[in-house]
Amino acid sequence: MKNILLFILFNFILFLNNLQAQIENVVVEKYYISDSNDATDTTGGGLEEGSVTYRIFVDLMPGTRLRKIYGDANHTLKISSTEIFFNNKVDGQSFGKDFSKNRLDENTVALDTWLTLGQVTRVGSKTYFGVLKINDDDGSFIGGLNNDGGSYAIPGGLLVNNDPSIGILLSNSDGYDTMTALPTTWVDYGFLDISSNVDSTIFGSAKSGSQFISNNAGLQNSGVMGVATESNHVLVAQLTTKGEISFELNLEVEETDGSSTRIVKYVANNDVLLSGERVSPFLKFPQSCGCTDHDYLEYSEGYGCENLDSCITRVVLGCMDSLACNFDPEANLHIPEICCYPGFCNDRDISVVCPALGTSRYRSSLSDLYPNPAQSLLNFQIVAKVNSVGKYEIYDSLGRLILENNIIMISSAITQTADVSQLEKGVYFLRLSIDETNTTDVFIKN
Repeated sequence: MKNILLFILFNFILFLNNLQAQIENVVVEKYYISDSNDATDTTGGGLEEGSVTYRIFVDLMPGTRLRKIYGDANHTLKISSTEIFFNNKVDGQSFGKDFSKNRLDENTVALDTWLTLGQVTRVGSKTYFGVLKINDDDGSFIGGLNNDGGSYAIPGGLLVNNDPSIGILLSNSDGYDTMTALPTTWVDYGFLDISSNVDSTIFGSAKSGSQFISNNAGLQNSGVMGVATESNHVLVAQLTTKGEISFELNLEVEETDGSSTRIVKYVANNDVLLSGERVSPFLKFPQSCGCTDHDYLEYSEGYGCENLDSCITRVVLGCMDSLACNFDPEANLHIPEICCYPGFCNDRDISVVCPALGTSRYRSSLSDLYPNPAQSLLNFQIVAKVNSVGKYEIYDSLGRLILENNIIMISSAITQTADVSQLEKGVYFLRLSIDETNTTDVFIKN
């Protein structure tokens, strides 16, 4: 009996809820917009006025480490723009970790296009990591008086645009901060030419480009978390372009499970899913928006952003087999394991599940059981004669009475609320007795 109920619970809570994923979101920060002064520099070359610098952060659950960004045979790594990406021609790098801090005060080096896993530069004993500008409270060494003004020695330096759409000025908060837990064992492949060690992709200056598409590329290290471990935002890319960006990322993370850890790969699409791989809707940008509320049939785990107008049909769990004694004509999500038949009811008390056996198989008094699954409050509507007296009872999956309350019909239709916050997770039955009629429905407590 217990195994059957666990099977029921596992299958339908899995269907109605997201698998708890370690990737909570991907944040695209508008880091900077280049102005006419920035475009004067010829040393770095190629930076047009109006170019936008974006930073891409992966928002991980606390305790999770990012180990790799990659493309493989089944999952393509894609980063593209409708215009070419900017790369500084003198001091640009393919990977953020390779920048020398003393070069970031020169011309437009700080706007270069690159990939990383958290780390952005280092100097002496200090290693810097990317943080959102709004979370950066240690000042700035980028832009303004920290900048040499480029090839025209612009007074006051470059990178001082105060366009309100970029939020905090770079000269106030640069998105760089130090951390003591440093990643090691860096490895990259699929970006640099093996013989010449030259990067001709969108991350190098040897060749201009507007897209990077690869099924054999990766950047990895021993694992890294964000500077603020609770928010755990890890920077993975900086992209500068005048165009509209889009991307599909695949990431390898190290998850903590109690005292042990495991490696899980999160991918942008589910064309092919191997063992140890999960799809994350956040890894594709622009994100697909739709119904993210699992209480509705329109819900999909493939949506990375919410569009409430897409949530139309509330889920009603039940037995949809018309031959079962607890057939529910209002159900729209079939749970075959809860169906009961004379002589077979999965070891449950059929008198509780089907109290009206032999007279009626349809609900007459109880309707609109919601939300289902329930977290703390369970609502249901009752239709009966005014001044009728009855009660509702909640039974667990073994048929044991857990909770009961009396009901007085002050009108012909009332909405009753049951507090189920103290119930353990599982499958429960709500039984309504009123006007000599017994009606039973099923719900799941999350």
